[in-house]
Amino acid sequence: MTEVTAAPKADKKWLLFSLGTVVLWGVWGAFTGISAQKGFPETLTYCVWALTMILPAVYVLARAGWKLDRDAKSIFYGLAIGLLGAGGQMVLFYTVTTGPAYLIFPVISLSPLVTILMSFVFLRERTTWLGVLGVVLAMIALPMFDFSLESGFSFLSSGGSWFPLALIVMACWGIQAYFMKLANNSMSAESIFFYMMIGGLMLVPVAWLMTDFSKPINLGWDGPWLAAGIQILNAVGALSLVYAFRYGKAIVVAPLTNAGGPLVTSVISLVVSNVVPGELKIAGLILAFIASALLALAA
Repeated sequence: MTEVTAAPKADKKWLLFSLGTVVLWGVWGAFTGISAQKGFPETLTYCVWALTMILPAVYVLARAGWKLDRDAKSIFYGLAIGLLGAGGQMVLFYTVTTGPAYLIFPVISLSPLVTILMSFVFLRERTTWLGVLGVVLAMIALPMFDFSLESGFSFLSSGGSWFPLALIVMACWGIQAYFMKLANNSMSAESIFFYMMIGGLMLVPVAWLMTDFSKPINLGWDGPWLAAGIQILNAVGALSLVYAFRYGKAIVVAPLTNAGGPLVTSVISLVVSNVVPGELKIAGLILAFIASALLALAA
């Protein structure tokens, strides 16, 4: 996410923080759809998530001596990163109510595909053979998630499904990573994370206005409080990622967290839902995990 000074080889803090992100984001992804199932709307779940970002954002900024990048370029990059991340998050909260998390998150994990393509077009960057292989595998894997030999693409036959929504989240987070790439040499990790929090809060009024208050809303412990307990996993996972990049090398941290989190989500979701995907989707899952790791290495 940001340019950092690598720690000594003997220092394994990066690994601990990376694994922390993988576990936290993996568990969060598997259970983030529960709130809507319990009668707490996905729009309000978004509001709760945005609020959970405040504490870790303030924490890391305080540890950095309240040094916030405030020049025009940093503000533009920071808000672009924050709003794209928050926008993708808002769409994701609805997406997980319409489809299986064990398929949604592997699709989203292919977001480096967007980053690489944008870097190729706008920055004239050329990727490695790992990136080319990752792009090819990603393009093969994506159709497998929503295609069956009997009915073709479900989003075409049914008029809509989780698949195009997952592609929107993938695009948002891929473009977000592109701006993170541009901000690497001029912004600190703390500033990027702080603007991510600001971007999330900026969209809270939109999510609030989109909420249908005419329907019953669960305000009990398994409503907003359960949502907060689940969404704090995302916020702390993001904070852990900031420190993983601080102590480790991006070329190692990025693929580990990019592929590891969705893998944990898929495994937990498959166990909880007690289902076995079709052979085509299993092949797509395997290809997506391999592709996401290769793309993250090349991004």
